[in-house]
Amino acid sequence: MSLQRWFYAGGRPNWVARLLDRGTAAVSARGVGPEYLVALEVPGRRSGRILSLPLVVAAVDGERYLVSMLGEEANWVRNVRAAGGEAALRHGRREEVRLEEVVAPDRRAPVLKAYLKRASNASAHVPIDKDAPLAEFQRLAPRFPVFRIVPRNPA
Repeated sequence: MSLQRWFYAGGRPNWVARLLDRGTAAVSARGVGPEYLVALEVPGRRSGRILSLPLVVAAVDGERYLVSMLGEEANWVRNVRAAGGEAALRHGRREEVRLEEVVAPDRRAPVLKAYLKRASNASAHVPIDKDAPLAEFQRLAPRFPVFRIVPRNPA
């Protein structure tokens, strides 16, 4: 088993992954690292506390997206759904956003491909080569939720 798969065995982060995620989210929130590495802030569906975790933003045709490499049962996906898509992204500054779920698998495939090109660690969880044809991504797309990032206060 690869180290990346071990961090998220069973689709949930173990204690090491949680510790690393907290650190990466804190650094990303301060604007360190590439712009596509952000901290997602969303209220917990049970506690209501603001939870922060690092995610990679994929860009396709001028739109920005978040992808769940762990699939439907990832906690952040369930929290975003419970919050009605209301969340914030941080990378040096805080951006209030609404996350709209992209339902159609044919719309998810190009986003999934762009995501894998940026999030090299995700390849341990998404069983496809980043350079595979789009048709192969379309076959896998229903397993991975995709959310379009919409600014709440457009400039």
